[in-house]
Amino acid sequence: MASLIKACLLFVSAFLAFGCQQAAPVTEQSMTAASAANVSTGPWAEGDQQGMANTLGNGTWERCAHYMSQPTAQSYELSHVRSNDMTQSPFGVTLEYKYHATVGVPYSKHAFNGESIISGEPSAQGTQMDALGHFAYIDEAWIPGSDFPADKAKYYGGYTQADVKPSGDSPLLKLGIEQVPPIITSAILLDARAHLGGGEAMTAGQLITAEDIDAMLAAQGLGWRGLMPGDALYIYTGWSDVWESDDYYTKGPGLSYDAAKYIEEKKIVLVALDNPFTDPVNEGQLVGQAGAPDGTPEGLPFVIHHHNLTQAGIHQIQNMKLDELAKDNVWASCTMILPLRSAGGSGSPVRPVAIGSGA
Repeated sequence: MASLIKACLLFVSAFLAFGCQQAAPVTEQSMTAASAANVSTGPWAEGDQQGMANTLGNGTWERCAHYMSQPTAQSYELSHVRSNDMTQSPFGVTLEYKYHATVGVPYSKHAFNGESIISGEPSAQGTQMDALGHFAYIDEAWIPGSDFPADKAKYYGGYTQADVKPSGDSPLLKLGIEQVPPIITSAILLDARAHLGGGEAMTAGQLITAEDIDAMLAAQGLGWRGLMPGDALYIYTGWSDVWESDDYYTKGPGLSYDAAKYIEEKKIVLVALDNPFTDPVNEGQLVGQAGAPDGTPEGLPFVIHHHNLTQAGIHQIQNMKLDELAKDNVWASCTMILPLRSAGGSGSPVRPVAIGSGA
């Protein structure tokens, strides 16, 4: 009998210990470490058209679930409102909506409203996302005065112009925006406005380097995790402070070339800044009155676009709205981005959101 009682006590003790172990709260650190095993890091299949979006899946969704489930989590809009009055890019056709009068349905009690797009490039205006096929490159710099050798263009994954856009009026047959899956993953926000701008908007042409990224991760208490495969990287530069001014699309801060190569090593799925180019642009650069920022390779003034889209397969969003996320110190969150599935499109308007809690 004594041995039976002892065995029962041992069983109860083990059961209670197991139960307590199972009930232990999941921390951000333990969840992040566990998720890493469920994130693919390549290499990707031959003929790939998704780039770093191949990292998305159970691991990134696991991180998302954690941030969404916190008691103090809130949702944040990360895009600008789209309208005829919004700031618009001079590099795309102006987007113009026409709003129709309220009409009825004959012999019914219904009334309904609608609108149409008169002109414009929805994928080039407002908060928008680039398809990997948005950018290509040629082997030698083109000199105006001769025909542009579009047939020699090369794309991500080794695709050629004949593969991607065989004629001028063709949609993208490869690497179009419809190839981008729903991006549901952990987002890391870095506050460059605070750390590099001293609390003011960063200046035109100012660079965010790989060293700066590491410094901001450490300063914001994220050094323990760093950047992980499948993360989306959001960088608040403060350039959105001038969103409603004529200066917004003429210049701006952006990533350095070494930062682009750094985030490729980390296998970031997407990078987005609150600026129009992702690339840094000096004052006067766009009108030929100034060169590109220091460290820009010859012949590649928009080397960040070039590297992300044609080399690394990293997706980009321009014209993000990150001020509220930064104000609440939401350094890590779940983000959701669903570009429109427009066949052969070079980009898409997007409405990114984030769900998370302040630090």
